[in-house]
Amino acid sequence: MSSLMTRDKEEAKKKGYLALGTAVASGTLMAINAPIVLSAGAAAGAAYFTYKWFMFRAKRGMRF
Repeated sequence: MSSLMTRDKEEAKKKGYLALGTAVASGTLMAINAPIVLSAGAAAGAAYFTYKWFMFRAKRGMRF
């Protein structure tokens, strides 16, 4: 059985990688001159996942 802190760290890591992946995908779409709607949608998704990751860490008192 793992501790609550260990599970929270693992969950924060997963959320962080998801946020990073969507940010990279958004940047790639912008770099290859994809349509604005597609790039903006990816950027909005990246912002959403980054916010969720940040709030997860902040609510649990994790350091940055």
